[in-house]
Amino acid sequence: MTSNPTKPVTDTGAAKPSLAGRTFEVTRAGNFEAAHHLAPKDPDHPYGKLHGHSFRVEIGVSGVVKQGEDWVADFAQLGDVLAKVTGELDHSYLNEIPGLELPTLERLCVWIAERVAEDLPRLTRVSVSRPSLSETCTLRLDGES
Repeated sequence: MTSNPTKPVTDTGAAKPSLAGRTFEVTRAGNFEAAHHLAPKDPDHPYGKLHGHSFRVEIGVSGVVKQGEDWVADFAQLGDVLAKVTGELDHSYLNEIPGLELPTLERLCVWIAERVAEDLPRLTRVSVSRPSLSETCTLRLDGES
């Protein structure tokens, strides 16, 4: 009798589905509040005025589960790394942070990726959103070195 690794296994003493060799992406999300302004070409554009947002950040790491292991990454470690970077941004004026003088969602994604990449070498994506506006930007790092 062969087992089907995609079929759920009940607690009957049957073999657990194998995770080894499968690729997973796991994510962790956090939030921060910050103010900013943008400098669009039109001086009357509403983004040019100081305003604030609630931001949501999601980081993802991918990898193949190795034989004898049960996960791709430790969620506690992801949470610690994410809390450090969102702590730098929380209740800040983004334009005053080096590298975020023009704090678009795209620049926030890159800024965050640069700060977490050393601790998360299998980082595959960074998403930054403004939930109240239903806006999200995602930086995909798959295949980048």
